[in-house]
Amino acid sequence: MTYRVVVATTLSQTGLELLRAEVGGLVQTIAPDHAKNHPALATAEALIIRDELDIDHAMLDAMPNLRVIGRAGVGIAGIDIEEATRRGIVVMNTPGINAISVAEYSMALLLALARHVVQAHTALGTGTWDRNALLGMELHRKTLGIIGLGRVGREVAKRALSFGMRVLAYDPYVAENHLQGLQVKLVGSTELLSSADVISIHCAATPETRHMLNLETLALCKPNALLVNTAHGSIVDEDALLTMLNNGRLAGAGLDVFAHEPVHNSRLVNHPKVLHTPHLGDSTYEAQRDIGMIIAQQVLDALRGEDYRNVVNMPVVDGTSFETIAPYLKLAEAIGTLQHYLAAGPIQRVMLEFKGQEFQHLVKPMTVALLRGLLVPVLGRDHVNYINAPVLAHERNIFVTQAKGLDSTDYANLLSCQSEYASGKLVIAGALFNQTDPHIVLVDQYRADFVPQGVLLIIGSYDIPGVIGRVGLLLAENNINIADWRTGRAERGGNTLSIATLDEPLPETVMATLLAQDYIRHARQIVLA
Repeated sequence: MTYRVVVATTLSQTGLELLRAEVGGLVQTIAPDHAKNHPALATAEALIIRDELDIDHAMLDAMPNLRVIGRAGVGIAGIDIEEATRRGIVVMNTPGINAISVAEYSMALLLALARHVVQAHTALGTGTWDRNALLGMELHRKTLGIIGLGRVGREVAKRALSFGMRVLAYDPYVAENHLQGLQVKLVGSTELLSSADVISIHCAATPETRHMLNLETLALCKPNALLVNTAHGSIVDEDALLTMLNNGRLAGAGLDVFAHEPVHNSRLVNHPKVLHTPHLGDSTYEAQRDIGMIIAQQVLDALRGEDYRNVVNMPVVDGTSFETIAPYLKLAEAIGTLQHYLAAGPIQRVMLEFKGQEFQHLVKPMTVALLRGLLVPVLGRDHVNYINAPVLAHERNIFVTQAKGLDSTDYANLLSCQSEYASGKLVIAGALFNQTDPHIVLVDQYRADFVPQGVLLIIGSYDIPGVIGRVGLLLAENNINIADWRTGRAERGGNTLSIATLDEPLPETVMATLLAQDYIRHARQIVLA
């Protein structure tokens, strides 16, 4: 069979040759900025893109025959995943292919910072020969702190070890026994920042990692430490970084990524202590060759129905449309996300109970959806999908089993999840109302009934008069509106759990004030899609 494939990006020659060998002249290449209204879209069965082109509802309307969207790279931002899935379109990406290139580039930035390579090059070009002004630092016997020990972080660790560096890593979701002989010591974030001569960032961009490095955390760094970021610009608070560079706390920064790209009017660009480059981490012949070949092969396999590697949207269950099962998946994913945020430690085991005939034929997709919800806050939506969530959970020593008797509620159809961690366990249960609306009905021993979406403020307090009014007054004084409030208690005069749905998130200062109240046991703010 032949297939019509449109390539709306720059793809390696090897990738194009692989496509043409399969479908011949039915491969058409077009520039991303000409793609929106291109006539080739009308007959395209597969579309290969990068992040230059957004695939929204209107673009999908222009491609009535589309079956596969292939993103040459890891990011899937800009693709309307939900609408593509509803239309039965497979969306896939190529995670991890650029790990070597990004790791090598991280080391290039580090070496250039440590030995003032760019300053020396520029000075000599202007006729200045001053060796004493550019005294550098050996990497040998220095300590490298890696934030995020995924594929790229591990490749950086290997290269740093070959320089004779001591390597520390912070990644709360990697177990010691998964280091596979790598001479890396897992530590907490505080120990890493206070011990490292060089900090290299390789974690995913998630709500949890946004501005992970800020004024407070950067102040923990050793004096004259170096910082390298080839991961994502949102992880570093750029204003805080600028402050630390200006006051001498940090000796230099190598930045390949920025909060807003392309960069315009950033005070970090051309700063004397900053080595800045335009997102070149995976800009190598080898990485682009491999990405081109792999996305071409993945697209061809999906078109032939032979394999669906790195698919980021859920395949439709046999005999059931995605539209029908979507509410069930949303419920399971929300339970997983709540488990991540409310568990008092890294989760080691997940036990699931599916009660009622309504859930019985959806055990596998709902389990996968729950694991996805559990892992997305850690790894980001670009890195966790319905295909790889079980593998990623296994890699993190999260064991999944089915159980009986987890809940004490009387719903006919109920999904209950008990997570276990070092200091205890937590049960969260949910049901679908009218087979369409997800509701959480149990959190630990507390009965509840709330919709898991939007801004949720979850408060543990003492069962004493006036708590609801005092919290409401605090929020009102800060112009925060409460859309919904639910409270449950285990026993009269004991402890209570309240879930408030807010119109907007609480500022950090207001959250700190709330936590300081004597009637509050704990409080957590969660933002759900």
